[in-house]
Amino acid sequence: MPVVTFTATVLDTPDPRGLARFYQRLLGWPLRDDTDQWATLRPADGSTGLSFQLQRDHVPPVWPPQPGTQQMQLHLDLLVEDLEAACALAEDAGAEQVGGHEDDDEIVRVYRDPAGHPFCLFVRR
Repeated sequence: MPVVTFTATVLDTPDPRGLARFYQRLLGWPLRDDTDQWATLRPADGSTGLSFQLQRDHVPPVWPPQPGTQQMQLHLDLLVEDLEAACALAEDAGAEQVGGHEDDDEIVRVYRDPAGHPFCLFVRR
């Protein structure tokens, strides 16, 4: 069987540099690639990262989902230690809160990044 290594999730955006800098503020990861077409963040240990590719016609998903609109195809789940501080950081960096929920195991806040991609900040109880 061939060796397959997962290296990054890639998000489409009309502004790869701008979206990379948004997630750089949120995650604290170093910027590895930085062009008008492509940007990559990867943790210092070189593990799985997050990349951003130019898509001039990017259509952000609608959240919450509505029939007949662009649907979310993926979202990022980001575990945090301090939900209030992480939410403040995300909002200061340009995220918009669009939802959230709580259950017995976790508290979740749903956001949209500057390109409209949903992501969740959550803390475990």
